[in-house]
Amino acid sequence: MIFAKERDPRLVAVRRGGTLTDEHHRLLALWAADCAEHVLRFFEDARPADQRPRRAVEAARAWTRGEMPMMESRAAGGHANGAARDLEGAAREAAHAAGQAGCVPHVAEHALGAAAYAIRAARAAAGEERDEAGRAECAWQRERLPDAIYGLVLDDQRRRNEYCWRAFDFQPRPAES
Repeated sequence: MIFAKERDPRLVAVRRGGTLTDEHHRLLALWAADCAEHVLRFFEDARPADQRPRRAVEAARAWTRGEMPMMESRAAGGHANGAARDLEGAAREAAHAAGQAGCVPHVAEHALGAAAYAIRAARAAAGEERDEAGRAECAWQRERLPDAIYGLVLDDQRRRNEYCWRAFDFQPRPAES
C-alpha cells in the first residue's frame, strides 16, 4: 500500500478535517494526470483499444473543471487499475499511474501514487537504462510541479518514498538564479 500509517493533514481536504484547499487539491489532480499521461503510451501500445486508463486521466482533469463528480473520477481510476490486471512491465505500471490519477479527486494522496507508478513505467520500459530513465521521469515530473504545491509534494515524496519503492530518490529541481 502506498499510504503511510499516519496521514499528512496537508493532503487531506479541508472538508474532511485537513488543511488541503480545493485549489491545491485541483493542482495535485492536474499534476497527477500529467504524470500518468506522460507514460500512458506504454499501456496504449500494448492495448490500443482499451481506453480505461485514458478515461481515468481525462476524468481527473474533468473533475478539476467541475465537469465530473468525484465518485465518477474515482470509479474511472478503479477501471484503469482493472486494465492493468493481466499485464506486466511498463504497460501495467502506466495503467496503475492512470488509475491513481483518477482517484486523486477522492484522496489527494493518490497524486504521489500516480507519480511513482509513472516512474516505474519509465524504468520498466528502459531496460538496461532503467535508473537513468527513472531519474529523467522524476525530473520531468518535478519540472511540471506548480510552485504552489512544490514544497508539499517534495515533503510527501520524502515522507512516503519508502512506501513508493524509493521512486523519488532524486535531487529536487535547482533553485532559479
